[in-house]
Amino acid sequence: MAALPLRDHSRRLIAERLRLGAFDELTEFRLIQCAHMMGFRGRFSTKSRRYSTTSGIAGVRQILFESRMIDTPPRRRPWARTLEQRFAQVPMADQVRQVLLRYVRTRAAVLRPRSVESLVNDLLPFAEYLTDRHPDVTSLRQLERHHIEGYLIFNRTRPWRGQRAAAGAGRTVSAAVAQAAALSLRNMLDDIAAWGWAEAPTRRLVFAADIPKLDQPLPRALPPDIDAALMNAVARLDDDFARLALPVLRGAGLRVGELLDLEVGSIIDYGPTGTWLKVPLGKLATERMVPLDAGTLTALDEWATLRGVHRPLPHPRTATPTDFLFTLHGRRLGATRLRNGLLAAAELAGLRAPDGGVLVVTPHQLRHTWATGLANAGMSLQALMALLGHVTPQMTIRYATLASPTLRTAYDEAMGKMRRQFTLTPAGKPIVPDKVTWLNSEMLKTRVAHGYCSRHEAAGACPYANICETCDNFVTGPEFTDALRSQLTDVQALQADADHRGWDSEAARHARVADALTDHISRLER
Repeated sequence: MAALPLRDHSRRLIAERLRLGAFDELTEFRLIQCAHMMGFRGRFSTKSRRYSTTSGIAGVRQILFESRMIDTPPRRRPWARTLEQRFAQVPMADQVRQVLLRYVRTRAAVLRPRSVESLVNDLLPFAEYLTDRHPDVTSLRQLERHHIEGYLIFNRTRPWRGQRAAAGAGRTVSAAVAQAAALSLRNMLDDIAAWGWAEAPTRRLVFAADIPKLDQPLPRALPPDIDAALMNAVARLDDDFARLALPVLRGAGLRVGELLDLEVGSIIDYGPTGTWLKVPLGKLATERMVPLDAGTLTALDEWATLRGVHRPLPHPRTATPTDFLFTLHGRRLGATRLRNGLLAAAELAGLRAPDGGVLVVTPHQLRHTWATGLANAGMSLQALMALLGHVTPQMTIRYATLASPTLRTAYDEAMGKMRRQFTLTPAGKPIVPDKVTWLNSEMLKTRVAHGYCSRHEAAGACPYANICETCDNFVTGPEFTDALRSQLTDVQALQADADHRGWDSEAARHARVADALTDHISRLER
């Protein structure tokens, strides 16, 4: 039986009742009676007393669920409201309410629950705006462009109303929230017009130019030194969940929701190809496989030993019994302990923000750090896209701009080329290049009888290099003997230099030119 935070005498009382079969036929009423036996009363004077009783009932239900006396575990959100309740709580015209509710129900047939929740949150502010600013509009068919323009201004500056609204007093919604609301409004009006609903406006009212543009920030990867210090501190945390789950988050590049949705059977050994982690359906409704390193696999094995054995819980999306990996005492664990663990690790490692406070690191930054390290180590964007579970290349290509070794190499080559450019001499003096510097430069060098050529390696071999000296129609005379001998000496030096640098094609080209020059000089000597 799972150990729950109940008082000892209450636990003994429940165990005795279970032994005597007092809960063979359980009802909600009997659970309330059980809460009374734990020392609570039916009338509550304070909020804390009500919370204590609710927790007590949940604890009893958890024990009975783990004991297989009932099949329904404690609900995590017993206060969840229906769509009808959500729209009934916001004042609006009845006809507007009916159309919005009908639209949401239609979209709910194909959307996931959280997407439906977001859609409701996007449409309700528009209904509130119409009720407050334009009470004469009782049907969406009455909408005009000036109504939309007023709403777009209101939408960008409307107050933030999160779960802790008091803490965010004076704060406005973010650009992402404003964009989502404008997109949902445009989609709804376009959809009901395309579907032929009688309540649709007579013309299009929301256009692409009305949608706020979002910034495109780079992924917030941790610098290598901070990443190492943080993870070393994570390994010393007292909370076993944070100590073992955060290395899994960092070592497999998971989102928090994906980590918490992992199942016991997610770790798969494929023999010669090693051990892999099957990441369940998550944010983008896709599954993927991620290879595991030794450290991540060790953390998963240790947690599997600590968690014990629990009864499968209903999946929040499918309601099918699922044996989640990250559960404790029969209950699923949440992201709050992960965030608190990161704060504790940053404090333990002495990591400070610019303002002197503890450096705040979010769980998602560990995913960014993992992906950035792989990209900078040379992993292809196609492979990184598959590991991250992205559905478009645009989501992955951002990582290619973070301290990319490819960009750094190109930059260093360009700067080196600029530094190696021959300096122009003052006017009136001959341009005489430094032969020693030219021979030792890292360019594709070509020696011609009347001068020097330096070509950047990125441009490849020059198709016209020494074309005259190797041409069958090339004719020379005794007066050019000294120039040809000097050119042959330089070409042989260039051949040795190319061999040393591993430029095989360049070495072969110089060898051909040296052979041709040797023939020309031999003919002149004869």
